[in-house]
Amino acid sequence: MNQRSVVLIVDDEVSNIEILSAILEDDYEICFATSGEEALAVARSASPDLVLLDVLMPGMDGYEVCSRLKADPVLADLPVIFTTALGEQAAELRGLELGAIDYLHKPVSPVIVQARVRNHLEMKRMRDELAQLAVTDALTGLGNRRRLETTLVREAARLALDAAELSVIILDIDFFKRFNDSYGHSAGDRCIAMVAATLNRAVHRASDLAARFGGEEFACILPGTSHHEAMEVARTIRDRVRGLGIPHSGSETAPFVTVSLGVATATCFPGLDPANWIKAADAQLYLAKAAGRNAVFGRVFDERSLRGADGMLDAADALRVGD
Repeated sequence: MNQRSVVLIVDDEVSNIEILSAILEDDYEICFATSGEEALAVARSASPDLVLLDVLMPGMDGYEVCSRLKADPVLADLPVIFTTALGEQAAELRGLELGAIDYLHKPVSPVIVQARVRNHLEMKRMRDELAQLAVTDALTGLGNRRRLETTLVREAARLALDAAELSVIILDIDFFKRFNDSYGHSAGDRCIAMVAATLNRAVHRASDLAARFGGEEFACILPGTSHHEAMEVARTIRDRVRGLGIPHSGSETAPFVTVSLGVATATCFPGLDPANWIKAADAQLYLAKAAGRNAVFGRVFDERSLRGADGMLDAADALRVGD
């Protein structure tokens, strides 16, 4: 059963909320707010799919609410339809210039409300699907590099507000070029897909992200995760991949496919480049490879050492052996 879309109705007149709710409640989940301040709070907590927003409200009016929604990175793409008794073209133009997608004029027509809400929600669904495809790896269904990078930036900024920990895991299929040479690229794709599925099952919290970083390399973002917990996740991934028993005659580590993993954990602070987590975890990955592969290496980084991750990566890269 498909989850019902959520519509947020904002109006300082309760009677107007009741009218719109009666029109829409059979098809959508309804939440409401009676002031601009409450509307912003509900939008952040309820994650609506569309907002019906009254223009004229005491205190913070609808224009200001719309402006603040569009300035919020999380809520900026939320469709806003203004509801108003005003008939002036200038007022309507102002709302559209602020980012609203449509207007409904009071008194509202039930069939027009239903049609416009339905059409705009369908357009949002299609936009969301296209956006998801743009950040999804076609072979594995995991996030792609673009999604990895945007998620890392967002989570590092969010966690910095509370000086919370962020852990990143980078893993690589051992001797994968030899695997492709021995078994062919179709078998290589199947191998990548099986490792990806194993990774996805091991990284299962809603806040976590598993992504294909490129080729046979993967990454995991684990917000609010201690180094001990991240190392446990990495060891679980290593053991489960080994347990798949995918034959690999070209490996110098085992007669089946294995992975090497690097783990980097650091406390988030404003101004730290999120890309340094990737560089630090990558340096640990190269150490795991130099130690014989099918291994997990990790480290807790302070602010200074994380900023110096470029140098560590250069040093570790010199240890890289084989493919």
